Amino acid sequence: MRYRVQTAGISLALALTTLVSFSAGGADREKMPRTKQAAPLELARSAAPVLWQRQKVDSQGSSWPQTDWAAFSTLAAVSTPPANGAISMSVPVEGDAAKGRQLAFDRTRGGSCVACHVMGKDTPPQPGNVGPDLSTVGAKRSDDWLFNYVYDPRTYNANSIMPPWGAHRLFNVAEIRDVVAFLKTLKTAHSFNDPQENPDTRTPPKETRDNLDPTENPALFSLDRGRDLFARTSAGGKSCAACHANPENSLKTWAARMPRFEARLNRVLGVEEFITRHARATTGDEFPMQGADNIALSIYLHNLANGETIQPDLTNAGARKAAASGRALMQRKLGQLNMACIDCHTRERQAFKWARGQYLVESRGTIAHFPTWRTSRGDIWDIRKRFQWCNVSVRANDLPPDAKEYGDIEMALAELNKGEKINSPGIRH
Repeated sequence: MRYRVQTAGISLALALTTLVSFSAGGADREKMPRTKQAAPLELARSAAPVLWQRQKVDSQGSSWPQTDWAAFSTLAAVSTPPANGAISMSVPVEGDAAKGRQLAFDRTRGGSCVACHVMGKDTPPQPGNVGPDLSTVGAKRSDDWLFNYVYDPRTYNANSIMPPWGAHRLFNVAEIRDVVAFLKTLKTAHSFNDPQENPDTRTPPKETRDNLDPTENPALFSLDRGRDLFARTSAGGKSCAACHANPENSLKTWAARMPRFEARLNRVLGVEEFITRHARATTGDEFPMQGADNIALSIYLHNLANGETIQPDLTNAGARKAAASGRALMQRKLGQLNMACIDCHTRERQAFKWARGQYLVESRGTIAHFPTWRTSRGDIWDIRKRFQWCNVSVRANDLPPDAKEYGDIEMALAELNKGEKINSPGIRH
């Protein structure tokens, strides 16, 4: 099997995005100017699987949450209610500290407080440090402050990464009283015997597996599938290879120039959506986004561009507008947990910290390895599925994979990752 494709010669960066036509034949053809035609695309139908709905299970049978979070903001619409002000207590907050401790450590209730905080000597394994150490919070804060901060931290900090546990109905008032009762017991600083348990000294993960070794990365088998699909003749008698006979040269840089703004759709087109629409218009094949054939072709085209630097075309107004929209969407608070992309993936917020056992990284360096094998899910994800899972993780309704909003974010990330080298298929936990 061949996984590292070595290429030489002239690369035609626009091999898939433009077609060259000539109006004369024979010797006169060399004298005629070339005219660029837009690549054939089917434009009327959705590129997502018909009738699109959130994935229920992945290829390994792992479930995706199916809750409808329609009351909270998505990338497509703002609907989250704002903070409603602080409540002043005339008497101390009374509650059951034991129940509060159980709620604070319950991973089924919004991920648990331990995802972000160290919480005294009884802290469960692998706490995070996205939020401050709360081991002495009971000696520092009033009952009013503790209740209001748990109920809705936006009362004190409009940009807080902490979920509005009460305002967004993750905990009811009685449960928050119990949590406050537990927090009031935290008055002694906690030290860790094991530096790997302490999120401030825990060693960040480093990916050392060879992503281009099929014994390490099962996504390489989809590369073989993609190569075969590229050469396969469709039922209509056509194939990708018929027009692109030497893809190792002609398509060497194409994936590194994607996504691009497509004027005919008035939005950003990524590799996977291009595959769907171009196949419909040329070979007649049906390769809906996130289907096995679509992913295989995406891996093949990205793999051809391995080593090439990401260079999105931002010379036109549509592309620049999309990138600006993507940057704005990355700042939008989403879902029941009320979190934005930038909360986890910028140095200014919480990048390079731990959310329980997950290490958060900044946005730069995150897209060059897609499509990627997710070892934690046993599945291959394209970049749009990564966006969808992030939405679901913060309890926001996700969008179809061909949604305009995902295209805008993909363009913003391509701009941010300009100069990074393609290395696909990737492998990540």
